[in-house]
Amino acid sequence: MKAILGKKILMTRIFNETGVQIPVTLIKLENNIVTQIKTQEKDGYAAFQIGAGVKKKFNKPELGHLKKVDENLKPKVLYEIKTDKTYQVGDSLTIDQFKEEEMINVTGVSKGKGFAGTVKRHNFSLGPKTHGSHNYRQPGSIGSTYPERVIKGKKMAGHMGHERVTVKNIEIIKIDDQSQEVLLRGAVPGPKNTNVLIWSHNES
Repeated sequence: MKAILGKKILMTRIFNETGVQIPVTLIKLENNIVTQIKTQEKDGYAAFQIGAGVKKKFNKPELGHLKKVDENLKPKVLYEIKTDKTYQVGDSLTIDQFKEEEMINVTGVSKGKGFAGTVKRHNFSLGPKTHGSHNYRQPGSIGSTYPERVIKGKKMAGHMGHERVTVKNIEIIKIDDQSQEVLLRGAVPGPKNTNVLIWSHNES
């Protein structure tokens, strides 16, 4: 598995040679360094941890963790990826592992929508608007006589969005090695200036 962390900058559009409009998302790549290695023998699973970006303040556990790699290393984001691929602590991950027109996956945290009702959150139908009905956007009955409680997972009003989301099979339109920027076809999860993980199981 190959992966790299980047920051979602904005969404725009470009035009190809035939004049067809292509919606794209601009991802700015940051310095990606392997900060930790986990093995099957020691930790029970194989994984490596990526550090990216720049952070100003750290607590002592974070400083102790990063001191093993580099005292001057101050990543803003740490992301662990389970894989059997061998890395060494301190290795740099670059965009060279990907290529244009390759299909990749993007993982990020979706936009938070706050507290939402059942109509917006679960696409419930609206109630009747006429004849004095007061059940316009209400959820209706939520249970029966037995078992006299609300079953777990019941579709009700609540916190919407701000969840980890993975969008698969996104095409890489363009890679700019100079500015370390990537154009991806379509939309990716999250608002502007949030971190996203670009990854793929295809090693070729």
